[in-house]
Amino acid sequence: MASYAMKITLERIALFQFTPTHCAQARAMLGWSVDELSRETGVAEAEIERFEARREVADADRLALAYRFESEGLMFFPGFAPGRVIGGKGAEAESRGQAEFVNG
Repeated sequence: MASYAMKITLERIALFQFTPTHCAQARAMLGWSVDELSRETGVAEAEIERFEARREVADADRLALAYRFESEGLMFFPGFAPGRVIGGKGAEAESRGQAEFVNG
């Protein structure tokens, strides 16, 4: 039960810290188009465009985007542009797609 609570807490932190501006900035930093990000995450292009336009999208989509960028070594803090993790890519060896965040 504790690990589930921790998972939910970490997801809520990621949702708070990752903003639409971060998404567009991170794509630019990596040189990715909306289409490329969609293929990397399984999040529909239309949903990525909605998010970057500051419209509501599912939490699962936002988490998939945030965690994919983090797997590339980017980190996010409210009010700041994305930063790079010192020493390489993020902690996860493989990216996670949108499907992993649907229904817990």
